[in-house]
Amino acid sequence: MSIQIPTSFLPLFTTNVVVSLGTIASDGSPQVHPVWVGLDGDDILVNSAKGRAKDINMRARPVATVLAVDPTNPYRYIEVRGDVVEITEEGADALIDALSNRYIGKDYPYRTPSEQRVVYRIRPRKIGTNG
Repeated sequence: MSIQIPTSFLPLFTTNVVVSLGTIASDGSPQVHPVWVGLDGDDILVNSAKGRAKDINMRARPVATVLAVDPTNPYRYIEVRGDVVEITEEGADALIDALSNRYIGKDYPYRTPSEQRVVYRIRPRKIGTNG
């Protein structure tokens, strides 16, 4: 049985709220990045490009934390700690375009010819909420 994101917090993952993604760097320190996210069932989907810090971190240490803060109330938030259970290039271009359309209203305009998009599936292991 997987851990479910409480229904009242789902809009923080299905609207245009930019969340913070925490990963573990090679020296053991935390590294935090603002990211767009999607949901697939109970799993959080993050998209990035191969070779970026978050990509390197999640491949080497497949755990992550996602913090979503309600933009209307900074004291209402959800923290999802989870395991990176899948890293795939399949569907990555389609996902970044879908996320970009949700967040900025158009296909992803920042793609470079040399980048390879990647999807990271984060399965919740522990959830904490406030508000």
